[in-house]
Amino acid sequence: MIQLHDVSLAFGGEPVFEDVSWTITPGARIGLVGPNGAGKTTLLRLIADDLAPSSGEVASTGTKVGYLRQGVQETATGRTVREEALRAFEDVLDLERKEERITEALGEEDHRSERHEKLLHQLDRTQRRLNALEAHRVRPRAEAVLGGLGFATGDFDRPLASFSGGWRMRAHLARLLLGDPDVLLLDEPTNHLDIDAIAWFEQYLREYDGTVVIVSHDRYFLDRMVTSVAEMSRGRLSTYDGNYSYYLDEREKRRKRQQAAYENQQRKIKEIQRFIDKFRYNASKAAQVQSRIKKLEKMDRIQPPPAPQDTVHFEFPEPPRSGRVVLDLSRFSKTYETEGDPLPVFEDADPLAVERGDKIALIGPNGAGKSTLARILRGTEAFEGEREEGHKVQTTFFAQHQAEALDPEKTIFETLREAAPKRPATELRSLAGAFLFSGEEVRKKTRSLSGGEKSRVALARTLLKPANFLILDEPTNHLDIRSRGVLEEALQQYPGTFVIVSHDRHFLDEVANRIWRVGNGGVDDYPGTYAEYRKHREERAPSDDRSQRTSDSSDESETASPSEQQSSPPSTNGASSNDSSFANLNSYQLRRKYEATEEAILEKENRQEELEAALADPSLYDDPGEAEDVRERYEAVKADLSSLYDEWEQLAEHLAEEA
Repeated sequence: MIQLHDVSLAFGGEPVFEDVSWTITPGARIGLVGPNGAGKTTLLRLIADDLAPSSGEVASTGTKVGYLRQGVQETATGRTVREEALRAFEDVLDLERKEERITEALGEEDHRSERHEKLLHQLDRTQRRLNALEAHRVRPRAEAVLGGLGFATGDFDRPLASFSGGWRMRAHLARLLLGDPDVLLLDEPTNHLDIDAIAWFEQYLREYDGTVVIVSHDRYFLDRMVTSVAEMSRGRLSTYDGNYSYYLDEREKRRKRQQAAYENQQRKIKEIQRFIDKFRYNASKAAQVQSRIKKLEKMDRIQPPPAPQDTVHFEFPEPPRSGRVVLDLSRFSKTYETEGDPLPVFEDADPLAVERGDKIALIGPNGAGKSTLARILRGTEAFEGEREEGHKVQTTFFAQHQAEALDPEKTIFETLREAAPKRPATELRSLAGAFLFSGEEVRKKTRSLSGGEKSRVALARTLLKPANFLILDEPTNHLDIRSRGVLEEALQQYPGTFVIVSHDRHFLDEVANRIWRVGNGGVDDYPGTYAEYRKHREERAPSDDRSQRTSDSSDESETASPSEQQSSPPSTNGASSNDSSFANLNSYQLRRKYEATEEAILEKENRQEELEAALADPSLYDDPGEAEDVRERYEAVKADLSSLYDEWEQLAEHLAEEA
């Protein structure tokens, strides 16, 4: 349990929050929400003991806390992905190194000597401790978590420094999860995860026994993961039972109740004050006047609730009407030439057609080629095939790199005014506010902005340009929930055509009427909303899905390496990989491995029975998403068992040979 007692914090004399008291109970699933700058990350840092409060107390004695920070983690340059994940098991690794030293010493010692006997006893104690710590599960668990978070098997032994910041964050998250803390503090954990990795992560958190506190702008993720919400706003913390959608509804009800109570009290105060003013100098009423004065003095004043946030609306410039066909792509291929082997992204992919009114969500694992396809659609990426643009098509394109093209000497307001000189200044300021630039912040020059702030300015500028075909690559990356809602509403009203790359499932479900899933060298086309796409995937066998998890070492929006495209990720359920090279193991190690494999088989068989029972329960299918998760876990367990049976047979053969 973690308890905050009357905690206050100030920076440079400016209070961040005051007198916050909060109890985080074991097993809680909490969404920590609030406007940007309210102090959510600061509160997480206090709980993680990264900061000390100005006053009050944070009590977490004996609680193991794991904290995922929002920024990219510093990493030792020589460490591999696997080594980063295995840092969660330093106690096991230390014992394994000790076991290796003892084994080497035994090989050099006379087996009749007293020292040989002592070394045998040390080895026995060390191996007993390793067994107690289930050392044989450590590497399979690490591989399972890395695979679930999107790393291909061929990536495990690559230097972590060769990966982009987002992939390094995934490796750090893997280490955090494997450390099995009592409390997980997660600051924007889905920022660098694709939809497949988010789905895996959600399932992991469902099965995690500890406490979770999540800061996220992913509304879909919050709704599925949290059972209570803590709102940090105006220096105060308010708590709500229920998920994020419940919180939004309940917060408005509370605001209305507080407003009604405030107005009722104000009426009573005015009535009392009117009596006092009328009879203040009337001797016969003196006692009654004094009584009412004391009543006012003792009255606990109800504060008015915070005013509801102004609703910001944004409308796209009215676009000219395009022809029925916006864009046609013939069968196409795309390969990147590198110093090593060529990197194929699309291989003789099926033709694609975009028609007027299509609202297309472009999804798939990171590195599968979504951004490459967006550029092909834009006409700025060379490829093998034909691209034919329709009649009167006017295209505007947004990608994160456009933030670097902003004029550093122009202010935010000047940048927006330049894109839409005829728009009223109040409208431009309102749009800037929707993208988290309020008041005088619009006078900042873009050179002083962070990367995320520049990206928001670039997106706002893009949306002000009149076009009937929008191609937006990750437009929600640096937006909070409110800003995403503004963009969501504008796209719902937009009369043109668009293709959007995004990992925000709530956003996609609200705006898309067609899903293109990129993967395995092609594009699968699903008519309908994102929810309908999920239902379609739930109804078909997982093996039919042509998409395959990939990753990219340097640019998450680009293509994957050949090893990533050709290798399936390791099982996410903890089975060890099938390794036939047991010849270097001694008889003791073979026996240990054999017993561990038998134990793993028994565990998987029990798990298979549980999942079969779940799949036989009709009520499961009331939630298509949950049914999909159960079915995928069942198929994964079956695959794990097949590998374990093969491994068990090989070990049995080696033991027979040893005998």
